[in-house]
Amino acid sequence: MTNSIWILLALVAGTLITRFLPFVLFPAGKDTPKFITYLGSKLPYASMGLLVVYCLKGVHITTGSHGLPELIAMIVTAGLHVWKKNVLISISAGTVVYMLLVQMVF
Repeated sequence: MTNSIWILLALVAGTLITRFLPFVLFPAGKDTPKFITYLGSKLPYASMGLLVVYCLKGVHITTGSHGLPELIAMIVTAGLHVWKKNVLISISAGTVVYMLLVQMVF
């Protein structure tokens, strides 16, 4: 029982720290440090690159479906993003296309 309480307290503390620490470190009246602004502009692209590498790490071109479902889903995702400029739509549609291809076609 005490382990559960300690775990719950750790979860609450972790949640509160991550919610309130940015307001303590960067108050409303002060300018945001240049390093934080730089990270804010570069990290989304780095995160997307990491996700692409992670998603494609297990694809073997010489076996199975030869990576066609992944390639088609990437083309759909990129095409929709260029066309609509909406991350939610492009990622959702790419995921749906990939799942349909894997479940029904390949």
